[in-house]
Amino acid sequence: MKKTLDAAVLDAAIDNVHRAGMPGLFAEVRDGDQVWCGAAGVADTAGGRPVDAGMRHRVGSVTKTFTAAAVLRQAEKGRIELDAPVGRYLPELVPGERGEAITVRMLIGHTSGLAEYLPYVYPSLKQFPNLAETSPQSLDDHRFTRFDRAELIAAGVDAPAVGTPGGAPGLYSNTNYLLLAELLVRVTGTTAEECVTRDVIERAGLKDTGFPTGTEIAEPHSRLYEAWLGKLDPPRDYSVFDMSFVGPAGSLISTVADMNLFYAQLMAGRIVTRASLEQMRRTGPVISQEGKLIEYGLGLYPMEAPGQDTFWGHGGTVWGGGTLAMTRADGKRQLAVAVNLQRWNSLDASGRPQPHPIDEALEALYRVAMYG
Repeated sequence: MKKTLDAAVLDAAIDNVHRAGMPGLFAEVRDGDQVWCGAAGVADTAGGRPVDAGMRHRVGSVTKTFTAAAVLRQAEKGRIELDAPVGRYLPELVPGERGEAITVRMLIGHTSGLAEYLPYVYPSLKQFPNLAETSPQSLDDHRFTRFDRAELIAAGVDAPAVGTPGGAPGLYSNTNYLLLAELLVRVTGTTAEECVTRDVIERAGLKDTGFPTGTEIAEPHSRLYEAWLGKLDPPRDYSVFDMSFVGPAGSLISTVADMNLFYAQLMAGRIVTRASLEQMRRTGPVISQEGKLIEYGLGLYPMEAPGQDTFWGHGGTVWGGGTLAMTRADGKRQLAVAVNLQRWNSLDASGRPQPHPIDEALEALYRVAMYG
């Protein structure tokens, strides 16, 4: 068999990210039957405990692919119409004309025009997504707050609209995915977490993936360090946190191996039908939470380099942690990586995040992992 994974090159690339300033990271790269697992740095900056590629991790918005797949499976069963107005299912949550104008498909693809609720429930994030004008104070104030999902949705729905339903570009908003969670409740009679677990996680055969039942991550795991653009120095550990503030929009805990297995199963048409997968891969312009214009489908987005194959997947961030999971369209080449520091860039005099060596080192890791 031709060797397509160069372990020495991958080892060097992941070590370079650690040397650039990342406390710890771990990854799995697959190409057919070949597998490389790597880790560099520490899971605990105080004790020096090393990271390991088998660690559990908060995967943030990678959760959105799971939730989108659960909705599509219900659509395949005829319980949800993707182009039906959300007001047909949840009139009390999105009432009136907006409930009639916003479709389920718009929620999955972030083209509903509904605002992000985070700035309205975390007072110190009022200027979100402009992080330079925010502070992490609300993170400490609400570390153990158990949020009511309906109240979070109401904050996003009642906020000034950020676009017209179906308009382009859309705006990435967690409000959309909390509404999808409530839609799953309405049509299945179970919690959204139970539905995603039964229809997606168990269907994919994932053993180390699930929604949190408390504020801690089951062992083994890394601590999660938040720098908040230099405002937290040294970075603060937010690995213990009540994730009800994001729920089925971003609270899953998983491993890099499970993420690769999930996306491989998805791309093979084993989670949703191939017809549904094609719908997931139809993209339109959306402004990300970082303010970048991206192409976004239904819970998936593409990554590609000029002249190279297209990869599909999702990234995710939580307070202190980040992930990226990408799978080539044919399902054979895969990358899943987890990092234990977030918002490492410092700000210049005008408040703009400055480039950091971590950025370049991560991009180099992604390139060698995906394209060799």
